[in-house]
Amino acid sequence: MQAVKETQHYVHAHGMPYKGKILMIASSPSVSQQTGWPIGFWAAELTHPLHVFHEAGYQVELASTEGGSLQMDTYSDPTDPSGYPAHDVISLGYMQQDWFNHLLNNTAAMTEVDPNDYDAIFLVGGQGPMYTFRGNAELGALFAKFYEAEKPSAAVCHATTLLLEAKKSDGSLIVSGKTWTGFANEEEAFADAAVGQKIQPYWIQQEAEKIDNTTFKVAAPFSSYAIADGHLITGQQQNSGAAAAKLVVEQLAK
Repeated sequence: MQAVKETQHYVHAHGMPYKGKILMIASSPSVSQQTGWPIGFWAAELTHPLHVFHEAGYQVELASTEGGSLQMDTYSDPTDPSGYPAHDVISLGYMQQDWFNHLLNNTAAMTEVDPNDYDAIFLVGGQGPMYTFRGNAELGALFAKFYEAEKPSAAVCHATTLLLEAKKSDGSLIVSGKTWTGFANEEEAFADAAVGQKIQPYWIQQEAEKIDNTTFKVAAPFSSYAIADGHLITGQQQNSGAAAAKLVVEQLAK
């Protein structure tokens, strides 16, 4: 247990009975081929679900596509001079904690985790997943193991790009016959207009609508919206992380 005390992977609400363990996976740092920006995870899509899990009594371990240190998307940092995420006091609060910063700098590689050790999986969004999650066969296989074990399997915002290709062991898409959500076309258009250029190499909603026998639904732009279809749980964008996490907790409570 000494390693646990040092890394503080296992923080949860004081006095709350231990409920179980949840695996969160974020993108390792990358560089956008569209903008040249350093990219990674969106702060609120990690911290808001993390807060929900901690408050419910769950321990959380954070892994990444390659392991090691993570890169926070600049526009998601509540201290960013742009002021865009200045309202995000949950992320700001976590950023004041030494154990949280240690966590961000010492993630395990996703290939090192055993899905049998966890009750659920939650994929953190951000700009990085568009490059590090899409077409990632190892991550797709890991997610499928949770899904086929009938454990809550969640992804939020751009992390849902994995579901464009992730398959079950029988070769069929996880989203086949499912209703799900992710970053919407309108939200992509808004973001592009805000910075004056194309940000993403493709739009998830556009790609999802090309898939047969699946239903991709979105709510009003940037509203909190999450869907549970069986054990598949998805959230639309950065304001939907807590809603998706609450659906995970609800399923685990059953």
